[in-house]
Amino acid sequence: MAIYQFALHNVRCAGCVRSVEKSLRQVESIDDFAINFADRTASVQTDDDPNVVVKAVEAAGYGASLMQDEDDYARRAEQERQAFNSTLRKSLVALGVGAVLMIAMLAGWMPDLHTGSGMLQGVVLGLVTLAIMAYSAGHIYKAAWQGLFHGDLNMDTLIALGTGTAWVYSTGLLVATAVVPGVLPEAAMHLYYEAAVMILGFILLGQALESRARGNTNDALRKLLDLQPRSALRVRDGESREVPVAMLLPGDQVRIRPGERVPVDGVVIEGSSHLDESMLTGEPLPVKRSQGDTVTGGTVNGQGSLLMEVSAVGQKTVLAQIVATVREAQNAKPALGRLADRIAAVFVPVVILIALITVGLWLWLAPAPAWPYATVAALTVLIVACPCALGLATPMSVMVGVGRAAEQGVLIRNGDALQRARDITTVVVDKTGTLTEGKPAVVDVHAEGDVDHWLRLAAGAEQNSEHPLAQAVVNHAREQQLSPAASESFDATAGSGIEARVEGQTLLLGNRDWLQSNGVETRSFEQQADDFSRAGRSLIWMAAEGELVLLLAVADPLRSDSADAVTHLHRQGLEVIMLSGDNVRTAEAIAEEAGIDRVIADVKPDQKQAAIKALQAEGKIVAMVGDGINDAPALAQADIGYAMGSGTDVAISSADVTLMRASLMSLVDAIAVSRATVRNIKQNLFGAFIYNSLAIPVAAGVLYPWSGLLLNPAIAGAAMALSSVTVVSNARRLKVMRLK
Repeated sequence: MAIYQFALHNVRCAGCVRSVEKSLRQVESIDDFAINFADRTASVQTDDDPNVVVKAVEAAGYGASLMQDEDDYARRAEQERQAFNSTLRKSLVALGVGAVLMIAMLAGWMPDLHTGSGMLQGVVLGLVTLAIMAYSAGHIYKAAWQGLFHGDLNMDTLIALGTGTAWVYSTGLLVATAVVPGVLPEAAMHLYYEAAVMILGFILLGQALESRARGNTNDALRKLLDLQPRSALRVRDGESREVPVAMLLPGDQVRIRPGERVPVDGVVIEGSSHLDESMLTGEPLPVKRSQGDTVTGGTVNGQGSLLMEVSAVGQKTVLAQIVATVREAQNAKPALGRLADRIAAVFVPVVILIALITVGLWLWLAPAPAWPYATVAALTVLIVACPCALGLATPMSVMVGVGRAAEQGVLIRNGDALQRARDITTVVVDKTGTLTEGKPAVVDVHAEGDVDHWLRLAAGAEQNSEHPLAQAVVNHAREQQLSPAASESFDATAGSGIEARVEGQTLLLGNRDWLQSNGVETRSFEQQADDFSRAGRSLIWMAAEGELVLLLAVADPLRSDSADAVTHLHRQGLEVIMLSGDNVRTAEAIAEEAGIDRVIADVKPDQKQAAIKALQAEGKIVAMVGDGINDAPALAQADIGYAMGSGTDVAISSADVTLMRASLMSLVDAIAVSRATVRNIKQNLFGAFIYNSLAIPVAAGVLYPWSGLLLNPAIAGAAMALSSVTVVSNARRLKVMRLK
């Protein structure tokens, strides 16, 4: 099932989004989709031809184009720049003409409509404003008509009704005065041509400013797209040739010169250098890469020259997966956003109903002539209401927040993870590779008999295992100039230990409980084991032919910033629990060093999920932090799963959030961004609700009986435009939030 990205055209409000969604739901071959109103994009999952999606969007009265590569995004950026210039130009024309007309009216330069010159001038103004309305807002009236034709009411409907009512009212007044002079009272003799064009001018100016502000909200994704170079220096048969990156295939050799970006993912086969991986992981310090190390496309080479073998291209690269993850998250909607969508779905019909009620109340209660007041109040209600602010409130904040997190190497996979982070009460962290460096080393040895002999056999047994502790044993033996013995058989029990046949002896290596369960007596090493455990060491016990012969103490140092990260989590009001397979004493020693509140130790990998369930049964909202592989069941069970990645495994499906940088401080940033984004969404929604709750009654004339105040339609247009700009500007504050 492929996922395609589309740019949406002429989508200007939440009502437009609803129309597109309605049309897409009718296409059976579309498995799933998400629309990002803030970015005017749609992610669609389907096995069908992408043109099916384009046709469905066009059937709803809008446009769509498939986004496949950087060129498509560059073209779209240029189209948006041209659209901004066009909208700004049209708004200035409308505002300029409207301002001249308003000044002339206020200065008393308009002749009386009862005179011939006044009537002629009125006709000329009507024709001029009609031309301005067609030039500046023809697309609005066309979209409103299409929406009506498709049975969907949107923001364009309100604008078209409001400005159209002002123009029709003014023209009707001219016709009535010309046909039956004196039929209308003097209080009703006012044209609203200037109000119609001023309203359009303010609305278009607001749209232009909103477009410019939106253009700067997704810098993080744009920077990610710019990371991959367009060409690479491919090496074949000893000859180097510059080729487009799209021509590279797995197995190709590529030369990376000093200062160049790595074009795709690969493995270094020659040379050594330091690479800047900050844009992918948020880690500011360059990382050394040499023969045998993996390198990631988009990272920047330092002073050395590298020859790499390509391992992944196209959509399989880490960079492509990161971009896809960020896009997916930006299109997602947390529960708050879905609430706003439900409100926006009935917003326009409710506003039209309020406008009709306003007309009725003014005709019933206002003194004669009542209908000019009724008309002005109704069109002001239509103009002042702003579904855009409501529709933008959530997606703008999500887009900026997810992008800000990505800049710090935090990949948020879905919108609900943003909102759930607000409610977290407990953070459960795995020990190895999360709190610690994940690079254990043997630091102490206690043996019965020949230490070197038992070390050589232990290394021979462990060399078949990929477990980090096993590798520590093998590395220690080699450091002692001991060659691992040949292993005849090998059998591993997950979370407990291994049984191997080495040089004719049956060896058991693992934790104390496992050896005891196999009938091995461990009392002779108990005192030494206690001393090692109190020092925070992990223990590997070994028996040969049922007799205890070796005890290895393994140290995995605490990450330099783990204790600081735990302190920051405490400051955020969170309880921190360490979940470890180590024995209680070792786990407690590490926990004390890190400042952790509580330890759950002696937990096998298949028991971690049950431990999370038990904490949830206590009423805790649990976030689990693990390596994303061994901890997959626990990550999936937790209310939010944070996978500690190494910068190369970004598609960890069991986690809601991937921390690209191997540091617990990334978790602090992730939670901070999530909470700040939810706060920002609430601020936007609150502002949009308050604005509409206050502006609509004032526009309807609720203050008129006490103050004689009736809102000017042109001022209503400016207020409506400003409300959308305010929402976008507030969301952009997330771009500059301070992170640890």
